[in-house]
This record gives sequence, structure tokens and C-alpha cells, in this order.
Amino acid sequence: MDESGDSGRPQPGAGDKDPGTGPDKGKPRRPADPGGGLLMGRPFGVPVYVAPSWFVVAALITWVFGGQLDRVLPELGGARYLVALFFAIAFYASVLVHELAHTVAALRYKLPVRRIQLQFFGGVSEIEKETETPGREFVLAFVGPLLSLVLGGVFYIPLQFVEAGTVPGVLLAGLMISNLIVAAFNLLPGLPLDGGRMLRAVVWKITGKPMSGTVAAAWVGRGLAIAVFVGLPLLTHTGALGNATDDISGFETVTDALLAAILAAIIWTGAGNSLRTARLREHLPELRARTLTRRAVPVESATPLSEALRRANEAGARALVVVDGQGAPKGVVREAAIAGVPEHRRPWVPVSGLAQDLTDGMKVSAELAGEALLDRLKATPATEYLVVEDTGEIYGVLSTTDVERAFIKAMARPSA
Repeated sequence: MDESGDSGRPQPGAGDKDPGTGPDKGKPRRPADPGGGLLMGRPFGVPVYVAPSWFVVAALITWVFGGQLDRVLPELGGARYLVALFFAIAFYASVLVHELAHTVAALRYKLPVRRIQLQFFGGVSEIEKETETPGREFVLAFVGPLLSLVLGGVFYIPLQFVEAGTVPGVLLAGLMISNLIVAAFNLLPGLPLDGGRMLRAVVWKITGKPMSGTVAAAWVGRGLAIAVFVGLPLLTHTGALGNATDDISGFETVTDALLAAILAAIIWTGAGNSLRTARLREHLPELRARTLTRRAVPVESATPLSEALRRANEAGARALVVVDGQGAPKGVVREAAIAGVPEHRRPWVPVSGLAQDLTDGMKVSAELAGEALLDRLKATPATEYLVVEDTGEIYGVLSTTDVERAFIKAMARPSA
């Protein structure tokens, strides 16, 4: 399965601030590596991770496939598990090719890809931005299943030239079938599957509204989740898939039900996440630096905190900007640092000791809005930013806390 875009509620700057002590006081840290398991490499500059859950699945595939090899090639003995492990690795290499197809297409359209992660049920390409047109969305989704179909054909060709019942024959047949299954499953027309993104693109093209496409594809995805939860155990129990299941995996009824429940939960959750992300993106234009900015008062670096807060209260301001003798901004007093100073000590603490030194990346135009605003905040993680007019005049201070609250409201607001 493939999911793209940001997962969860975006938190620009959260967790990336310097604690305010030591030689790097007040300096924003570099964004952390996205992580997500064992780093395997960076093809096309995109990190590829293997999640811990992959090792569980690899062990399960090795055990199940090794048991089936004992029936077909009993002469292998214990070596059958080495062959089965090779199959598990080769299968996930095919999944990686599937994900790389999405990545190459995204990069071709100048869409940043945060990472690729191989996990419990396949892989995920985390594409950080939405495509601009339904045509590009369709292509971006279709290239993954297309590559899986191509890989199925690649394994089919040499299969015609090897003897059936041999190790190469069993491996090639297994890889051919597994890639065809991956392609067929991902073409199902419901989010978060590739087929769901293709359906989203079609509805988007017809209606002219990307949100309409997302809603349609997400609800079809939820329908698929119910169908998988009910249908997979029913098919295996009635024998419609019983023989195939016994020959390939040896799953019992309870195992089939558990597998169906996990798959259904993943599809249902992915569809819900797609709806929430789309709702958030729909309201992003409403997030404007000018409307989210707190009014600030300028204070010189030697000003005691108590005096600075008194001036702010009189002016009805909620933020402090440290300025030099000419009134040029030098730093933003951190809200968390203020809260950490006991009230009885505030007359003796200068604001300079609580300020984060300004960098060019921490100066935000009051006209920024939507994704442009978020991109600017992500480029320089911090807790507070100085908001300025185009003339360079101080407008106020933007806190990431306020941005996060705006995200929550946007997520809770019904879509148009």
C-alpha cells in the first residue's frame, strides 16, 4: 500500500527548538532526519528505511514459504529456509521498486519526498506536497502498480526456460505471482491504495474539486476495508480460496481472520487520514501570518523582565522583541523562557537572557499564508518568529503554538 503527503497534524518547529542553554543558546537546530527504522540508502537523494515490523513479516514469510518448499523440494532440508529468506528479501526489493516508481514520478513533478519506508504490509512513499493537476495525480499513482506488473512480466520470461519443481522455478513463480498480487491489490479503487488516488484524480477531473475526489475515494476505501474484513475469512472458510490458501501459506481460519482484521484496519485508518489531510489542506489558505501574529512591544536588551511585561500589558501586547539602540530587532523573547522565571526574580532578569537571536529565516513576511507560510516555518524551525511588513517594520511575533491551534481548528471545521 502507498500513502503520500504529511501524516498526522503538522507541527512546524515543534521539538526542534534549542533549550536555551550552552554555547548554542537561541540558535535553531537543523531539522532532524525523518528516521523510521534502519536506513538502507538514499536513492535519488531520498532516504529508504526498513521499519522494525518488516523483520516480523520477513520471518513469517520465511517460515511459511520454507514449510511449503518442504512439500515441493523435500531434498533441500534445512536449506529451504535460506531459500525462503531469499524470497522474502527479493519480494520486498520488488516493493521497493514499486515505491521508487512513485518517488521518481514525484521528483519529476518537483514534489519533495520525505522518505520511503518498507514496513509490515508493503511500503510507503511519503510525498510532502499534493500534485497540482488531476492528470499528474493519476500518473503519480499509476506508475507504482505499473512497475509491479512489469516486474511480474520480468519474472515470467525466465520462468519459461527453467524446469518446474526446481529452486529457480519456485522462486521465479513466487515472485511473479506476488508482484501481480501487489499490482492488483494496489489498483483497488479506494484510498489509501494507488487505485484510490487514481479514482480521486478522475473525480477531481470531472468535478474540478480535489476535495470531492478525496471524499469519494476515501469512502470507497472504507467500503473496501469492510469488504476485506468480512469477505476474506468468508472466502477461505467456504473454500473459495481454501485450496489456494493452503497451498501458498497454510493459514488457518483464525490466522485468516486476523490478517483480514489487520488489513481492514490499515485501509480504514488510511482512508480516514486522507480525509483529515485533505480537509486541512482545504483550509490552509485561511492560515495567514498577519491574522495569527501576536502584537509585540520593542524593548532594549537590558530591560528587566518585569518592566518589559508591564509595558506589554499596558499596550495589550502578548510578545516582546529585543531591539538595539536604533530600534532594529535583534531577538525574540521566548514565551517558554518567560514562564520559567519565578515572579519574584523577574525584576532582576534582563530580557536579553531570555531571547532567541534572530536569523534571516526567523523573519517572516506578514503577507505569507497557506503552504508558503508552512514551508517558511519548516525551513527554519523555532518557537517564535518575527513578523515584518514589506517595508521591514515590525508587525509582531508569530508563535508556533498559535499555528498549531489554528491547525486544530481547521481540522475540526466542516468542509465546504
